[in-house]
Amino acid sequence: MTPDLIDRLGGERVPRYTSYPTAPHFTTEVGPAEFGRWLGDVGPDEAVSAYIHVPFCTALCLYCGCHTRVVRRYAPVEAYVAALTREIDLVAARLAGRPVLRHLHWGGGTPTMLRGSDLRRIAGHLRRTFAFAPDIEIAVEIDPRTLTPADVETLAAIGVTRASLGVQSLDPEVQRAIRREQSVAETARAVDWLRFSGIAAVNVDLMIGLPHQSVANVVATVDHAVALAPDRVAVFGYGHVPWMKPHQRALPEAALPGPHERHAQFEAAAGRLVRAGYVRIGLDHFAAPDDPLARAAAAKTLRRNFQGYTTDGTRTLLGFGASAISSLPGGYAQAMTDIAAYADAVARGELPTTRGLALTRDDRLRRDVIEGLMCDLAVDLDEICGRHGVTADSAFAPELARLDAMARLGVVARSGHRIAVPDEMRSLVRSASAVFDARLAGGPGRHSTSL
Repeated sequence: MTPDLIDRLGGERVPRYTSYPTAPHFTTEVGPAEFGRWLGDVGPDEAVSAYIHVPFCTALCLYCGCHTRVVRRYAPVEAYVAALTREIDLVAARLAGRPVLRHLHWGGGTPTMLRGSDLRRIAGHLRRTFAFAPDIEIAVEIDPRTLTPADVETLAAIGVTRASLGVQSLDPEVQRAIRREQSVAETARAVDWLRFSGIAAVNVDLMIGLPHQSVANVVATVDHAVALAPDRVAVFGYGHVPWMKPHQRALPEAALPGPHERHAQFEAAAGRLVRAGYVRIGLDHFAAPDDPLARAAAAKTLRRNFQGYTTDGTRTLLGFGASAISSLPGGYAQAMTDIAAYADAVARGELPTTRGLALTRDDRLRRDVIEGLMCDLAVDLDEICGRHGVTADSAFAPELARLDAMARLGVVARSGHRIAVPDEMRSLVRSASAVFDARLAGGPGRHSTSL
């Protein structure tokens, strides 16, 4: 990628496209009644996935963009668990039967902040609500700094099959700037505990674009990660959005790398991982060749949802907890982000849905195109449009003209109605996808930069 192209497109603010339409376009037109109707349409034996949101941490990392809060006492967490189990019961009462749960993701915040008894309690409510598939994937996000052997024992007991370890950077200067000090030793110790317990699938999450990061210390962190032999590595670009996350203002903004340096950091990390034998997946993921994610990418069955790249092919994702988003054939439904308001709603016996979006035919068409680009770096517009009963020329005439302009820059390659993002341009796949985002221009969303 040339420096001129980085200057031209690297500062664009575009969505990460873990959904389409994206969350900033949700409205209050979708509430508990609409979500309840969508739940009633879920088939009694339908395959579904679920997400559990735990919005608590023991300390706030300054780069964080999640819905979470710091707690010093367990009482608020205990009260939240009670609300969460009530919400699961409310959803269960609206389902026609016991759908088959194929994927379950515990996210946060820090899910392992929960006591073992509370993790088991939530898992029990889920097992009463859903029929767990024999080959279910149960994933959990972990902070290695606070993980204990007792935590790992509980995770194994509730059936966890995959753990994602937050690492971000192992450089001491970067860690001090982001207020997340974590040693190589405690990270390796967490991996050892997990594998000893039988949780063999381990992911490592890294970041580029943090204060004081350089190509050298990014590569050093990648080398430490590779030494752990994880099954997957994600290399996320830090999204600096202090207008949305005020705590990010405490970061030393002058020490943030610019687009050129961020691109160099990411490509250096990617090169190191590829040389170590990992397969490059979509925008920012890497997987061992025998990992299900790599196999899905090769088979063109890779998917993208709110947790990022996934093998989850279900139509319905049910989110539980404050701020959690559900995705159903009818549309998206998000719970209240305020924890107290969320708990009050479920205590009244109400679904805590506060906003969402009912999908139109055009939304579904564009979602398929954007997901195809984000996952496969290529789409056949004729094939996708044929499934939706339209033609590419009628549906995407303005978009095709914009793609031609991007093709002249080398960002995409166009052959008729087949669009591909060259491998050397994959860092700009979000910009290429944004061409098909009919809601982006003039919309309410404020996003991170493309590089």
